[in-house]
Formats: sequence, C-alpha cells, structure tokens
Amino acid sequence: MAKKPVNQPQTKQISVELTGEKAEGTYANLAIVSHSDSEFVMDFARLLPGLPKAIVQSRIIMTPNHTKMLLMALKDNIQKYEARNGEIKMPGAQKQGGPLSDFFGGEPSVN
Repeated sequence: MAKKPVNQPQTKQISVELTGEKAEGTYANLAIVSHSDSEFVMDFARLLPGLPKAIVQSRIIMTPNHTKMLLMALKDNIQKYEARNGEIKMPGAQKQGGPLSDFFGGEPSVN
C-alpha cells in the first residue's frame, strides 16, 4: 500500500447542484460593486431601454478573500475566451471615468 507524502495537501471535491429557475439564469447588463472593511457587495441589475432606472436582479455579498478568488477566476476565463474569440472590445472604456460614468453622466445612484 502506497503512502501519501506528509506535506502534500489533499484536494477536496465539491458537488454543486444547479436546478430549476437557477439553471435558467438571470440576465443583467449592469453591475454595481461596493465594499466595507469586511465584505464586497455586488448588485447585478437590468437596465431596459426607455426606462429611467435599473432594477437589481440579484445581490451577492462576499468576503474580500472570496471576491479576490472570483476576480482571479474571471481573469482566467476572460483570457481563455479572448484566446479563442479575440479581444473583447470595451466601448467608452478609454475615456476618463470609464463606461459607467459616461453612461450615467456620473456615478450611478442606488435607490
């Protein structure tokens, strides 16, 4: 019987279940991120043409560590996507303030 080296970390597998309405997903075309000393809050909203306000579809609250892991996972997936499909173009991102301030004429207000 082979022994595992003492210093080798064991990997855990996590089973994730995705059922029902969650499997269908929720469309959002706007994300608003804020933070405190202990958490990051991400509001995912949908802004429809002709309507004066975006409606938040989902709010995700994460620890700073988990938020950074999410950022790393997003970066990795964006790099893989762009390697296959070409660079994702960001209209307005070159301007000072970025796309949100251009779109809202300033920072978005949350009601």
